[in-house]
Amino acid sequence: MADFTTGPLNSVLVANRGEIARRVFATCRRLGYGTVAVFSDADADAPHTREADVAVRLPGATSAETYLRSDLLIAAALAAGADAVHPGYGFLSEKEDFAQAVVDAGLRWLGPPPSAIAAMGSKVAAKKMMAAAGVPVLRELGAEEATAADLPVLIKASAGGGGRGMRVVRTLAELPGQWQAAQAEASSAFGDGTVFCEQYIETGRHIEVQILADAHGAVWAVGERECSIQRRHQKVVEEAPSPFVQARPELREKLFAAAREAAAVIGYVGAGTVEFLVAPDGSFAFLEMNTRLQVEHPVTELTTGLDLVAWQLRIATGEALPASGAPGESGEPGTRGSAIEVRLYAEDPAKDWQPASGTLHAFGVPGVVCEFEAPTGRDEPFLRLDSGVESGSVVGVYYDPMLAKVIAWAPRRDEAARLLASALAASRIHGVVTNRDLLVNVLRHPAFLAGDTDTAFFATHGLDTLAAPLASPETERISALAGALALAAANRAEATVLGGLPSGWRNVPSQSQRRVLTAGSSEYEVRYRFGRDGLHAEGYEGVGLVRATLGEVVLDIRGLRRVFRVGRHATMAAQTVVVDSAMGSVTFTVAPTFTDPADAVAAGSLLAPMPGSVVRLGPAGVGDVVEAGQPILWLEAMKMEHQVSAPVAGVLSALPVSVGSQVDVGTVLAVVEEGGAA
Repeated sequence: MADFTTGPLNSVLVANRGEIARRVFATCRRLGYGTVAVFSDADADAPHTREADVAVRLPGATSAETYLRSDLLIAAALAAGADAVHPGYGFLSEKEDFAQAVVDAGLRWLGPPPSAIAAMGSKVAAKKMMAAAGVPVLRELGAEEATAADLPVLIKASAGGGGRGMRVVRTLAELPGQWQAAQAEASSAFGDGTVFCEQYIETGRHIEVQILADAHGAVWAVGERECSIQRRHQKVVEEAPSPFVQARPELREKLFAAAREAAAVIGYVGAGTVEFLVAPDGSFAFLEMNTRLQVEHPVTELTTGLDLVAWQLRIATGEALPASGAPGESGEPGTRGSAIEVRLYAEDPAKDWQPASGTLHAFGVPGVVCEFEAPTGRDEPFLRLDSGVESGSVVGVYYDPMLAKVIAWAPRRDEAARLLASALAASRIHGVVTNRDLLVNVLRHPAFLAGDTDTAFFATHGLDTLAAPLASPETERISALAGALALAAANRAEATVLGGLPSGWRNVPSQSQRRVLTAGSSEYEVRYRFGRDGLHAEGYEGVGLVRATLGEVVLDIRGLRRVFRVGRHATMAAQTVVVDSAMGSVTFTVAPTFTDPADAVAAGSLLAPMPGSVVRLGPAGVGDVVEAGQPILWLEAMKMEHQVSAPVAGVLSALPVSVGSQVDVGTVLAVVEEGGAA
């Protein structure tokens, strides 16, 4: 093994971006180490870029041009005078060639030895190694080996994770096409198109064990995490400890022993995670080992009191783990309380998890006590926020759409879930669509509160139900009135003449003011006027206005006073109004007074749902007859492929894009004329 524990350690470059870069910087600052950031052109104004002592530009915007360029990252470290490189997670964090190149450049690698990364870098090879060591594994299948008896199967990328290159296949007929699609996605995401498949367990639990191993042979198993609630095989909700394992101490012992064995057999050093799939009967199988820090590491930090990044730094400088052993090994409780983390994504769960982009006009989570740390001595429930964004940040299309992680700790699991759900529901998130409402619905769901979570959670309980907005139709309707009144207040505040008069005020009754606002597929025509006796809003009987400003509207609704916080945001495309209240958040588009005919598009137009690049075209060409649901083309955005299909049967009358075309939201991709030639 290369000796990477010699020499001084004064400054750390984080070969990553966003939230994880900020997380590592926070610990470095607490321990007195200097910090170096790298940033793409898209991240020039990102928080992680500003927070570091030194920031080095990586020319370009895509991952391939920037964060995946090992030569640029090492050159940046050397130019900035860094002594060490922390890989974060994703990008090059599990590439042994990068780790070795860092060591060869005379820098300290704040991760496991390159040999350990190589051993676990291929899921295929890793499973064979674990099977030889006596750790249970699922049988690997090739595309030609799978039979009907094996169905359903899960295709997986050998070289990476995060849900990319993964497909569930339920029929043999679809296996070849899904295999090809998984290869293409894996190649794009990881530079390696190798995939394999294994039997898919519908209702298993995803349980993982956090390990710490030093260079002196000690291996700690530092608690387990449950990450069963997933979308597209990517984790959404994580918690420690697992309610399933908590009730089965003997299972925990077996999982910990298997995790220690996995680390020992490859000579692991540093922080890592061993992932298992646990069946309802408690049997389990090795899935993979992540040779890096995990996204969900905060729940382990909050329940053990350990700073895992600090231990990465200590281990990398040769420090031994304490002889007393991991928390819990010397007799005291291994974990304290319960921690639950949710990943806040810029995406729309109701539209097949379609990623979103744009300017995050406002971002705030109420009640946050700490960021990027595990506070000590707190016995009352609290919130932690690990975020890569802030108000004003631009959410682009080049990287993963995760905005932040919000974590709650409490002495009891139900208290943590309740605190986290309430904080999310009250958060101000303006500018991009997020999965916030889905997260709140999950945290409040009886099955989740009972600990009845598995990888089929969304299928079992209905994604349509879980993704439903927190705001009811009646809340939307009342919020539309609040939004209209806030706009009226803003108009009066900006008026240069008689600004103190209410909008549209008359001495005698006159026609109402009119404002049209849309939320999704719902349109609200709000008509109101102000008289000597106050507000008159058509269709809003029993609703009175207490006060209205641009930022806040207070309504008396049949004797109940409610506060609505309002944000007004203008973009190139439209003006939006976001109305937040205790009943839910609603984003409205304000209809223009006059419509420009140039904005109209042809009937049957397929518009780009997000910015991205056209990576493939379907077999149909202009003039061909297509069936409803037939793929027309594929867009790549945020490291995922998104299929664009014909909405109806008809004729493909226009296809103005080609492979490689870069498109913005709303770009016409194709036109399908319904019906067509017989």
